[in-house]
Amino acid sequence: MIDIVNLEKRYGNYVALKNLSLHIAPGEFFGFLGPTGAGKTTTIKLLVGLLKPSAGSATIAGYDIQRSPQEAKRLIGFIPDRPFLYEKLTGREFLRFVADLHGLEESAARARGEEFLELFELTAWGDELIESYSHGMRQKLVMCAALLHQPRVLVVDEPMVGLDPKGARLVKRLLRGLCDRGTTIFMSTHTLEVAEQMCDRIGIVQAGALIALGTTAELRQLVQSNVSRLEDIFLQLTGGADRQETIPF
Repeated sequence: MIDIVNLEKRYGNYVALKNLSLHIAPGEFFGFLGPTGAGKTTTIKLLVGLLKPSAGSATIAGYDIQRSPQEAKRLIGFIPDRPFLYEKLTGREFLRFVADLHGLEESAARARGEEFLELFELTAWGDELIESYSHGMRQKLVMCAALLHQPRVLVVDEPMVGLDPKGARLVKRLLRGLCDRGTTIFMSTHTLEVAEQMCDRIGIVQAGALIALGTTAELRQLVQSNVSRLEDIFLQLTGGADRQETIPF
């Protein structure tokens, strides 16, 4: 469903992403992890067509995101870590705007939008301007919008940011349910417990390069130690376990 081949992104002499290749099957929940600045958000922006690659390609269900952007984007739902919303629209107006962008039938889109507003406990706020929404509410509205057209691929960057424990639990159950029904999910997160609980496979990037790929069990074999938690595996693979933390007070 997602095919990334030799993907690279350079800014002058700086290489943000090096020769990345990934093949993600339909219905797979794929976790994409790495330290800050490792190239995760760059990869996501390349995958959804917000950046042009310096080399290589990314395809969604056979559609190259650069050569056939409209066809590919029809299949993608995107939940960014810092959502941009039109603050002078109400929540319902924003969902109607997104539905129109996707060419959805009006009555069906309205009904589906109301279902998501109710699911995320935003119904009472649906006619309020987005500028009055909290960060968590904005994140929920973006999720409503991303799922409105029933995407076959969902690309998610830090889905739990700004959510309270109840909202985070709802999102985890929603994402897992979507995946179980055949949606392919590509998720980047720093919350390693979430990745460990939910992902079928995990890729770890560092300094723009893929350094590990596999299930949690396969990653555990890579570090050749008795560690069991993904956090410990991640720190060993990225070198974080070698550092002595010193707190200056």
